[in-house]
Amino acid sequence: MNQNNQNYQNNQSAQNIRSNQDDQNQKITFLPQHGHYRHLRVYQVTEMIYDITFYFTQHYLQKGDRTIDQMVQAARSGKQNIAEGNQAAATSSETEIKLTNVAKASLEELLDDYEDYLRVRNLEQWGNLHPRYEKMRQYARSEQIKKDYAEKIQRMNDEEIANLSITLIHQAMYMLHKLLVTMQDRFVKEGGIKERMFQSRINYRNGQNNQNNQRNQSSQSSQNNQNNQNH
Repeated sequence: MNQNNQNYQNNQSAQNIRSNQDDQNQKITFLPQHGHYRHLRVYQVTEMIYDITFYFTQHYLQKGDRTIDQMVQAARSGKQNIAEGNQAAATSSETEIKLTNVAKASLEELLDDYEDYLRVRNLEQWGNLHPRYEKMRQYARSEQIKKDYAEKIQRMNDEEIANLSITLIHQAMYMLHKLLVTMQDRFVKEGGIKERMFQSRINYRNGQNNQNNQRNQSSQSSQNNQNNQNH
């Protein structure tokens, strides 16, 4: 019976060591996991903004107008910097924050262009009291817009398209602001890649020392039990 108990204890000790080793292997992972940027709602919104802006500039601005390139590039920058920031997140929190902020700034520039377009042509920018504002805002937030916006804008006039774009830009900027706050909080709590690498290395060394101590204790316990049986 004593021998059976000893075997059981040795097996438990070995299992504990393997379990600790598995836990340690998880702790040494210092690269954060991020979902693909195409799954981000804010990226999907900026992709629609880019498509709508490209259509708008081709149909309502005169060929050769420098505003065409400015608006298209601002829309593209909003989209691309979200993608690049998400991809850079695994190795650089600073780069992720910087590129996300660039995306937000690009959308602010594009917003000014749409507002200027409406103002200089005496077209109305729809505010909270406009009878079509709430319906437009709900449409911009819906899942339906992703399915039919490309077809729907072909039946809109320039005032309607500009106001749809402005609504989408406001939503994207709000989401980017929330995203930046989350990134900044995570950076304060977890630090950058160098800090995480250093902490992971410390955790790994501590884990190795604990495993060695457990092995020594298990070996010593087995030796003591063997000596007691011999006596």
